[in-house]
Amino acid sequence: MTSLYDFSARTLDGKNVSLGDWRGKVMLIVNTASKCGFTYQYQGLEALHRDYAARGLVVLGFPCNQFGKQEPGDAAEIANFCSLTYDVTFPMFAKIDVNGDNAHPLYQWITKEKRGFLGSSRIKWNFTKFLADRSGKVVGRYGPTTKPEALKAAIEGLL
Repeated sequence: MTSLYDFSARTLDGKNVSLGDWRGKVMLIVNTASKCGFTYQYQGLEALHRDYAARGLVVLGFPCNQFGKQEPGDAAEIANFCSLTYDVTFPMFAKIDVNGDNAHPLYQWITKEKRGFLGSSRIKWNFTKFLADRSGKVVGRYGPTTKPEALKAAIEGLL
């Protein structure tokens, strides 16, 4: 596998979707959680999605319960929370693992493409963000403390 377009994932409503559906778009991929100190970042992610979607950005949310069990809900509960609390309109996927033997293949690949602190491939916490260019190449990795609005210049540089 050589790009994001080679992967697929199941959405919250159970549909299998190929990331190839967003070929030619800039992608911001984020592991999310509903009960985390960084959950407020949904607001900033949604703002990026709304501000830049027409120019070619798509935000993709991947709920994960591996960090402090901060995403305990099922797909319906996650969808309801995202919709009612943050009016999320960007694509949200079914809950996945991002680390370990059961990590989703997308995360197995993406974490090796763009390693984190001291060269680690492991995701350290919720709301780690990966930015990919229009060719599906991962060009940036940002930790949970990086707020979505701090990515505007990097996103604009790729649009």
